[in-house]
Amino acid sequence: MVSIKTQKKGIILLGSANSRGETFQVAHHVSLATGFPIIDLKTKSIGAFDYEFKNQGDDFLPLIKAIVANYELIVFATPVYWYTMSGILKTFFDRLSDCLMIEKATGRKLRGMEMAVLSCGADRELKAGFHMPFRETANYLGMPYLGEVHTWLEKEKIPASVENNLQEFLKQICSKT
Repeated sequence: MVSIKTQKKGIILLGSANSRGETFQVAHHVSLATGFPIIDLKTKSIGAFDYEFKNQGDDFLPLIKAIVANYELIVFATPVYWYTMSGILKTFFDRLSDCLMIEKATGRKLRGMEMAVLSCGADRELKAGFHMPFRETANYLGMPYLGEVHTWLEKEKIPASVENNLQEFLKQICSKT
């Protein structure tokens, strides 16, 4: 992969049950090309959303505050589990509600941040609707949605067709808007 020169400050949030699996391998590939760090959500303690906000002491609020303070682009990297994003990533998305209800100052900082999605799965094509939660969340939060790329590995390597798709994805997310 060719390194992309970008002045954007981006971060990759890895939401996989396997910290060194195929999704990580592709995310790492993107990280090397862009210089974007990867945060593995599996290493964080992020509780499920609850209306009583009893999980304030977990890792979600410090993490989202650091993201909005230091980055302008979030790339969500997820394996495809049962035709949708991973449970770890869904929990993170559910907790964004904290930023709308009790951490409104943090929530306001999401507005204008950019979002993109990298998915990885065994199937070469995603079922219709896979990206809808990402697009609609970006729309709701006022985050420009830059695009998505679906990837897979063959014999533990990124095939040429996926590499080409990744190059196009990098152009989308790294160009100044």
